[in-house]
Amino acid sequence: MPQHWHLDADLTPTPREVAEMASVLEGRHGAFAAQVADFFSTYHALGGDAGRSWAWAGVAETIRKRTKARIRER
Repeated sequence: MPQHWHLDADLTPTPREVAEMASVLEGRHGAFAAQVADFFSTYHALGGDAGRSWAWAGVAETIRKRTKARIRER
């Protein structure tokens, strides 16, 4: 069954989706992952898409929390 995007659909990412995107960015961009997520957040904010901006800000925050946790483990 084909899936169709609906304008009024709730696109809020789940915590799992946020964690997975954070993992992808960390794998591809390493120490710059949070800055990449911040870029996408700003890009969408400037484009008027508050939902996507908020989602990317959550990804950036997740990456920063993980970084702090890794530093504490040392």
